[in-house]
Formats: sequence, structure tokens, C-alpha cells
Amino acid sequence: MSARSKARKRAVDVLFEADQRGAAPVEILAARIAQPGTEASLPQYSVDLVEGVLAQQARIDEFLSTYAHGWTLERMPAVDRAVLRIGAWEILFNDEVPDAVAVDEAVELARSLSTDESPTYINGLLGRLVDLKPTLLA
Repeated sequence: MSARSKARKRAVDVLFEADQRGAAPVEILAARIAQPGTEASLPQYSVDLVEGVLAQQARIDEFLSTYAHGWTLERMPAVDRAVLRIGAWEILFNDEVPDAVAVDEAVELARSLSTDESPTYINGLLGRLVDLKPTLLA
């Protein structure tokens, strides 16, 4: 697993933990950053991902809600929400990551962390965002 893949996993952990605890992701993030050199500390790319998702969460959630046929964000498994938010941020707001890589990484995270159906669903939804990217960001 590459360093960026591990960073994505750690970012999913932060978003998932915040969701499950009903806490603000910035609180969980601050707690992880405050522990440098420990198992709980985060790589910089994890921090960038969480901060990026938080900065654009309203737009990301709007796009996901609009194109998630048959599912509301609230009805999705929490881990899928976290993976989708990170994947959507990388696709829509991070020019350093090719869209195909962002989708593949999200699918792999879903494969290892979520249900059997999640990878296919996440691939389809993020693929739709890739197709609509020029329109969404216009």
C-alpha cells in the first residue's frame, strides 16, 4: 500500500470516527495532529484530505445527494459517505490526483472497509462525477 493510500485510509478513519461520535471532524483531526510521532498521528496528506473535504463539504454533499440514485447521504453506510467525500474532493478539487486514480483508490477503500456492494456503487457514483466534472465546476 502506497503512502498516499495509507493517508486516504487515515482520512477516512477521521471522517468516520467523527460521524460515529457525532463530533466535529476538526476536533478528531486536531487530536490526531497533536500526537506527532505516535500511532495516532496523521500524515500530511490525510490532514489535507480532511481539511479539503471540510472546506468543500456542502458542495460535495450536494453533488453526492444529487447523483446518488436511490440513496440519501444519511441512508448510506457511514464508511461509504467518508470514502465518497474523499473521492469527490480529490476528483473535483485536487488537481494533483488524476481522476481515475481517485476513483480507483476510493473503490479499493470501499472493498477493504465496507459492504460487498459498496465498491460498485462508489465506482458508479464517482464515475458520474468525473463525467460531469466540467459542468459541476462551471
